[in-house]
Amino acid sequence: MIASNQLQALRAAAAAAMQHAYAPYSQFRVGAALLCLDGTIVTGCNVENSSYPAGGCAERGALAAAIVAGHRDFTNVVVVTEAEDPTPPCGICRQALVEFSPAIVVTSYAASGADAQWTLAELLPHPFTPQSLHHL
Repeated sequence: MIASNQLQALRAAAAAAMQHAYAPYSQFRVGAALLCLDGTIVTGCNVENSSYPAGGCAERGALAAAIVAGHRDFTNVVVVTEAEDPTPPCGICRQALVEFSPAIVVTSYAASGADAQWTLAELLPHPFTPQSLHHL
């Protein structure tokens, strides 16, 4: 279980990252903060593109930044949006997160102040994992 002060630090980091989001098409800004196993916090924000599939989500942005910095194990991810309801990561982000931390805890904060928390297993109960690639 994560300490309350760590969760608040993650929330603040994700909210700060959200301020840098580039979302001119959807107007749906998202910030994410990953807590690495060693306590490091790495952030990301969504970056849209006029060629819609070319955009990137905040969660995968944070994941990529963490990988570049040499981190591979994560305990928590916090997502902050301007939505009225807490928003979980999209399916692609869930799949990307399970590659490195199948037991990660996901917490989402909405502009309304509402929050929700899930395990990644709750959000992605039957993931495609590296073990799925093993041939019989």
